[in-house]
Amino acid sequence: MESDASTSPRRRSTSCYSDSGDSSCSEPFSECGSDDLSFTPAAAAGIHRLLLSCAAEASEDAISSLVAELECPSPSLDSLRRAAMELRLLAKHNPDNRVRIAAAGGVRPLVKLLSHADPLLQEHGVTALLNLSICDENKAIIVEAGAIRPLVHALKSAASPAARENAACALLRLSQLDGASAAAIGRAGAVPLLVSLLETGGARGKKDAATALYALCSGARENRQRAVEAGAVRPLLDLMADPESGMVDKAAYVLHSLVSSAEGRAAAVEEGGIPVLVEMVEVGTSRQKEIATLSLLQICEDNTVYRTMVAREGAIPPLVALSQSSSARPKLKTKAESLIEMLRQPRSPSLRARPAAVVAAE
Repeated sequence: MESDASTSPRRRSTSCYSDSGDSSCSEPFSECGSDDLSFTPAAAAGIHRLLLSCAAEASEDAISSLVAELECPSPSLDSLRRAAMELRLLAKHNPDNRVRIAAAGGVRPLVKLLSHADPLLQEHGVTALLNLSICDENKAIIVEAGAIRPLVHALKSAASPAARENAACALLRLSQLDGASAAAIGRAGAVPLLVSLLETGGARGKKDAATALYALCSGARENRQRAVEAGAVRPLLDLMADPESGMVDKAAYVLHSLVSSAEGRAAAVEEGGIPVLVEMVEVGTSRQKEIATLSLLQICEDNTVYRTMVAREGAIPPLVALSQSSSARPKLKTKAESLIEMLRQPRSPSLRARPAAVVAAE
């Protein structure tokens, strides 16, 4: 797809967009990726026994002993690895263990592991914090322990992809604490790193990055500008235009958050977003039709140049069909009708002739 929105041909597909075949309008973001711990065959038997023991509740004394190992002044690398891995597994499998580990003071020594030179120990630390953050009561404890900047550093520099992905997921969960946490994560530099993961990560990494970006941009307005400045719009549109990505819904919801700002609207238009959104209204699932309509409504609301571009892209016929659909929600029909009315308003000939490059000045 060309980046010039005024000349970019609309990509046609023979089947509708779909992440999972679900055409409902429910929230597209499931919980982020889990703690996927894998081992070599040689270690499998012993680890299997350890997993079984960690699935049960651990005593306060056992957890305190593991925390003490992490706080030992001169620990061996092997003892640190073992204690961190056991805490990771205890937090992964049992909700009560998450509370006990935090109550035993386990959060701060786990945060310190994030800056350790050993990649495996760093991964155990990141993922143990991820597992602890599943418990809502632990989120504030983790933030107060100073975990945000070390997690952002792990997102940027951790040696293993699993550690980077788990750092993204942990930051997502911490951003759900409150708007202040989401803003702090943005100020720590997480947003450009998540955009990079969205562009270059594996399947799970892309999904975790999109989910984290959605949470950060929804939780703090300043993060939307950071995402736009980091170039998030281009990879989001690429994912939206590719049904095989399995990311259409997630990317569309993140884009909708970004176009609530003038900078986001300008970037979406300049990167060729209007054709992608119009096609989504035409051939997308019910949920995709809705989010695309809402995004187009935001884009068009205060800008006659954008309205001309959307109308020229052929948006009115699919919007009319949507407004008359018996399966569309009443609220969505009303939004579609509002957008149709907006697009049918008289537009100045001089505005019609203006190139897309001037839209940022509107």
